[in-house]
Amino acid sequence: MIKPTSALENSGLAGEPSSEPGSHRLPRYEHRFYRVMKRIFDIIMASVALLVLFPVFILIAILVVSSDGGPILFKHRRYGLGGKPFYIYKFRSMRKDAEQILERDPALKEQFLKGFKLDHDPRLIRFGKFLRSTSLDELPQFINILKGEMSVVGPRPIMDGEQERYGAAYETYKAMIPGCAGLWQCNGRSQVDYEDRIKYTEEYYHYASLRRDVLILWRTILAVLRREGAQ
Repeated sequence: MIKPTSALENSGLAGEPSSEPGSHRLPRYEHRFYRVMKRIFDIIMASVALLVLFPVFILIAILVVSSDGGPILFKHRRYGLGGKPFYIYKFRSMRKDAEQILERDPALKEQFLKGFKLDHDPRLIRFGKFLRSTSLDELPQFINILKGEMSVVGPRPIMDGEQERYGAAYETYKAMIPGCAGLWQCNGRSQVDYEDRIKYTEEYYHYASLRRDVLILWRTILAVLRREGAQ
């Protein structure tokens, strides 16, 4: 597994940061110019993606309906900028009774709560594993990006119960808009343990830049195409 610092160095994401963790200089994510340009980039990317990928949306909708009927989209509560809750959009990859399956199996629920992932998930519909491993289920998050709830690049949005696991780092997380692509996603995805996921969040806050965002996005796309860390 690649550790956070080496991930930056090996990917060309390292450089002269404007601040180091623990210093008094303003973290790069807090620079106004960066945040304004990041929002413009998000709007352009999300708008183009929704137009270009519309035929893919239709095809996935047909697959979901043929597998398990409706609904096509799944909404799940997450927490973003300032700790404000919002609903993330995904193509539904799990059965309608997914929550009940966890409640009926305490061992399965315990495994899920350890990392909020399951190695062999019995809740998936027929094409669910394919949608997840290729990240196609996450395409509707471009809607979240247009709404300003998410960014193209940023820390992975957390769900209920994860705030406590972040500890003091939750304050850093709350200072950012969560993203579809990020250091966690391009460095192992599901294979990254939770401690390193938190470190990636802090790294991104202090070293963020438009150049790094483009490189992180590119590496995330490559990781998805190679199905690295996919479940």
